[in-house]
Amino acid sequence: MHVEQIWTGNAYRNFNYLIVCTETGEALAIDPLDHEKCLGIAKRNGWTITQVLNTHEHFDHTGGNAAVIAATGARLLAHANAKDAIEGIDRGLAAGDVIKVGRSVELEALDTPGHTMSHVCLLSHTDTPALFCGDTLFNAGAGNCHHGGHPAELYETFAGQLARLPDQTLIYPGHDYIANNLGFTLDREPDNARAEALLGEVEHQDPNAPLVSTLALEKEINTFFRLHSPSLIARLRETCPDLPDEPDAKTVFLKLRELRNSW
Repeated sequence: MHVEQIWTGNAYRNFNYLIVCTETGEALAIDPLDHEKCLGIAKRNGWTITQVLNTHEHFDHTGGNAAVIAATGARLLAHANAKDAIEGIDRGLAAGDVIKVGRSVELEALDTPGHTMSHVCLLSHTDTPALFCGDTLFNAGAGNCHHGGHPAELYETFAGQLARLPDQTLIYPGHDYIANNLGFTLDREPDNARAEALLGEVEHQDPNAPLVSTLALEKEINTFFRLHSPSLIARLRETCPDLPDEPDAKTVFLKLRELRNSW
């Protein structure tokens, strides 16, 4: 499996992806908003885009569908419940469905509500798993819930699914927000030395060659995985004096998600 991470350079800081079977050259395009770059890179490398997958229904992830499909005849895949929000879905996905690309690539659909209620992430069936997580999980952050999502569902996705994946899982998000998200982590957990060091490394990184984090790293620097940190809870209590003496993880997550909305 070859992963081509494509930096769009747009105002939304989107990443697009081509997942390629190295045996056949067949490719799956994930959220190919920048259709010109996706099609151009595929053509230069001799790859054939046979499928397009949308992680969710927002336009900055679906906006390139028509052009890519018109140029390639690719089939469109998305969450089964997104059929009224994404035009022309050929295959509706549910949890556990497997997407095959060529002969050598298998990706498993995870039903990951929160950012929207019809969001899928893809987990590769490879020795080192890779997670293509759209706007659910970002480097050092979590998706917002402003447009059709719900923070309680996002918590369940993090706690019930993402946190249980293997620590070596590679993280491929839908946007490059790492520097800003690390700033939020340090605002909430000022003694997080790993986050502080990483911010110095990536705040001026070239998004054409970005850091690819792992779940293990996210558990060190992503405040939405660090719900039991004493310093984080103490800092949160300054803002939320009604916080219980020993708050449960869900309460902490929801408070953090609310604070991140206006940070």
